[in-house]
Amino acid sequence: MKELVEMIAKALVDNPEQVTVTEVEGEQTTVLELRVAPSDLGKVIGKQGRTARCIRTLLGAAGMKLRKRFVLEILE
Repeated sequence: MKELVEMIAKALVDNPEQVTVTEVEGEQTTVLELRVAPSDLGKVIGKQGRTARCIRTLLGAAGMKLRKRFVLEILE
């Protein structure tokens, strides 16, 4: 899942070398923390959060198959 979020984020931003994804394992959920360059933050979030919502939807669908729950946090 970490690779999936990283691949999507790198395709969206202008500075793909500054994209980092950290995976924090919990008991029931796994938190994926996405960090991008400050100038690329708007591209990852999208208008009215649409892009971020779509990435979260993909994580939810892929998580169903793995029977795990994933949460995406976009950090500044």
